[in-house]
This record gives sequence, structure tokens and C-alpha cells, in this order.
Amino acid sequence: MFTLFYGALITPKSLTEYTAAPQALVCVSKVSGVIEWIELDVPSSAFEDTLAKHGLVDLQDHEVVDLKHGEFLMPGFIDTHLHPCQVPNAGSGQEHELLDWLKHYTFPLEARYKDGSFAKRVYTEVVRRIVNAGTTTCCYFGSLHEEANRILAELVHAAGQRAFVGKCNMDREAPAFYVEPSPDASLHSTLSLISYIRGLTPDPSSALVQPVLTPRFAIACTPDLLSKLSALALSDPSLTIQTHVSENHSEIEYTKVLFKDVLPPPPHGETRGALTYAGVYDAYNLLRENTVLAHAVHLEEEEIELIHRRKAGVSHCPTSNFNLRSGCPKIGVLLDKGIKVGLGTDVSGGFSLSMLTAIQHASVASKLVTLHHGALPGHTPAADGFASKQLSIPTLLYLATQGGADVCNIGARVGSLVPGKAFDALVVRLHSDAGNPGIWGADLDKELCITRGDVKESEAEVRKHELEGLLERFLFCGDERNIKRVYVQGRFIGGTEFQA
Repeated sequence: MFTLFYGALITPKSLTEYTAAPQALVCVSKVSGVIEWIELDVPSSAFEDTLAKHGLVDLQDHEVVDLKHGEFLMPGFIDTHLHPCQVPNAGSGQEHELLDWLKHYTFPLEARYKDGSFAKRVYTEVVRRIVNAGTTTCCYFGSLHEEANRILAELVHAAGQRAFVGKCNMDREAPAFYVEPSPDASLHSTLSLISYIRGLTPDPSSALVQPVLTPRFAIACTPDLLSKLSALALSDPSLTIQTHVSENHSEIEYTKVLFKDVLPPPPHGETRGALTYAGVYDAYNLLRENTVLAHAVHLEEEEIELIHRRKAGVSHCPTSNFNLRSGCPKIGVLLDKGIKVGLGTDVSGGFSLSMLTAIQHASVASKLVTLHHGALPGHTPAADGFASKQLSIPTLLYLATQGGADVCNIGARVGSLVPGKAFDALVVRLHSDAGNPGIWGADLDKELCITRGDVKESEAEVRKHELEGLLERFLFCGDERNIKRVYVQGRFIGGTEFQA
């Protein structure tokens, strides 16, 4: 049994290219939720013959989803960094920088998740909103509380979203009402949560919800706690790790003060250079291929080399970086270096749950970096690189989908719509009756005979350019009202048409 999607399809191919196919046919297994095959150019006259070529003659046992004019399929968004426990604070505390914002707004709210009923009420709302915003995979950075994170994992599992759920580790540099009693207590509750999350799905190969080791940031963890987390990480190479790095100048300097002369010695035969923020994580074996580093705004050259060498990924959180006045990371430099980069909403440092906002702000941030570097005497950007250039539409699409999957180390499974990958996808609808006044509907284009592209182009080329225009319009003017359906592993789980 299959679900067949017929209509426009958009999917990333690389950082500089994506596929835009106005008449694609996608076959998804209803059993596995995996894409069986895709035909990119299927005129209506060839629909039945194409199905017959794949052995599908009788469609009675199969579902056909016919995409209308102004609708298209695309991969679901992958949010590589979000604090679900901070969502009620979204839009608050914007007058502060990072450390004061934590003290006055974040820690007091997160402490409330000690109450399981409070956690359940908040997380029920949060998960539904995030799914409907088109986020098919999310890295959830939870509070300190094991019970609250169990509740979050249960809700995400029930919703059918793909996710990483982690209990924050933090045993210092926080108010007495919101700090773990000891490194042993932190480790014990972390192990318990990991076991619980892995028990949600008997078959690990089919698990949508996975645990993630979550030291808050170096400042908040004593060397003893980091040593215990190091041992856990070494014992479980499959365990994903998420944390913060180099977000704010004051944070960086304080990290260096706290870890001066206390790092464990490097392995035999290795030497360690000057103390860096990323180097602290590396000293405790927390920097590896499945490590997600949020922010990375002020990385030193040595850190960039280290992150590349360890194959870790960076979660670019532009809304939060603007909002807390942290700065604009040089994402192009990281991409040129070959470092994996995805996007994160980082609520509530960021004020929007929508990955579309992250895309828009990533574009603006790259333009600001371009303006700054363009003013430097003698600076000429490399013609084939990303440094000192604004992020293009293909790049933005890639970072929000396949790039995020790569950062989470699941890029072989999700991130693009190709045969063999899970069908984690969105049906996007750009019509004026969707209720989003910020977007110009494809129906109005048709009514007013507004065309995109060169009048000398063929009909096929015109349709392709129209589809590319719809994507750009969605990325910069769309919102959750334009997300008609959300699918994860082939299952319909959200969007404006979803009825729980």
C-alpha cells in the first residue's frame, strides 16, 4: 500500500542547488513511511503509464494526494536548537544580554518545571505549535527535571514528531532554586531519562524520539560533572550531544577564567594549544560527529579548525543572536571550511517557533556580515565560496532541511525528498484564502496573469521559475497558515488540515 503525491516538488541537492519539479510523482510506502520512488517529470497524460511502469495498475488500495495550483511538496524543517521550557517567555527580556537574561527571566521560568502538571500543560501546547509550524525534527533542550523531560518525550512520541530530547545538566553558576545538587545526581537522572526515552520504542532502528546529552554550557558545569558526562559519552558513541558555545563575549571570557589550569591532561602523544571555549568540550570528549553546538558566534580560528577536525555541527540561531545582541557569526567561513551548519530557533532567546523566521534572519545576518567585510580594504570574496556573501535561496533551503539533518547526524535518513529516505515532508499552500495577509497568493497571480521569468522561455521553463518564485515567497513571507500538511515517516501529523 502506497501514498502517491502528484504535483510540484522542491528538495535540496546541495548548498548551491535545489530541484524544482512542477509535475513530480512521489510514491511513499504506507508501511515503512519511506520514499519508494520519484519521477520528476510526469505530465498528466503520462500519469497512468508512469504508475504502470512501477507495477501500479489498480489504485484502490492506495491513496493519491493531488497537489493543486499554488501547492508544493518540500522536506520538513529541522530545528537544531530549541528550549521548549522557555516558550512561555518568548518575546520577553529582550533588553538583556545573555547572562542577565538567564538570571532574570530564564532560570525562574525553568524552575517551574519541577511541577509535572505545569510541564504537561505547557509542553502539550508547545509540541502542537512546533509541529504545525512545519518542524518535522527538533532538538529539544529541556530543563533540569527528569519527570518534565519524560513528559516532553511522551508528548513528542505521541505526536509522531522526530526529535532529540535532553535533560539539562547544570551544577553551578545558577540560583540555588535551580541547580542540580551534585554531579552524581545529575548523571543519575540523565541515565534514567536516556533509558526511559529508548524504551518508548522497542526497535531502536524505528525510533523517532532519541535521547541527547545536554550540558547547558561550560560555565554551568563543574569539572567533576563534565568528567562524568565525558565517561558517559565515551561509553555510548551513538548518544547525540547538544550544548552552547561562544555565544557572548562575557560568556567566553568567564569560561576561560573558570577552566584555566583545571582541564584534564590531553591523551598521550597529543598537545593542547591555547585555552578556547570549544577546547573545553574537546578536553572532556564532548566534541564529535554527533555534537550539536548552538550559536558559535565568536569562534576563534583554532576552534574552527577543531570543530572541523572533530566533524561536529553548528546550530546557527540568528534570531536569538540578534535579540540578545550576541552578534552575527561568519556562517560562510564555516561552510567554506566544510563544517556542518543547520538552523535553530533558540526560543526564547529567539522569539519565534517558526523556522521560517530563522531562515529570514539568517538571510539578514549574512547580508550584515557581507556589508561589514565589504568595507575592509583589499577584501575580495572568493568567487566559489560562501564567506562574505549573503546566503542564497538554495543555501537557506539547505540549512533549514538537509543541513540540519547533517548537524543532527541523521542526514542519510531525512533532510531531502529522495528515494530511500523517510518521508518527512510539508505540503505548502500559497493561496490568498490561507489567511496569511503577508503573502501574495498563486491564485492572484493566475487571476491577474502575473508571470515570473522571461517571456521567451518555454512553458516548462516558465512553470519551473514560477515554482522557484513560490518557494522564495514562502521562505520570506509565509507562516504556519501556509503549511497545509506535515508528514513524518509517511504519517500525516500536523498542518492546517490536520484534525487531532
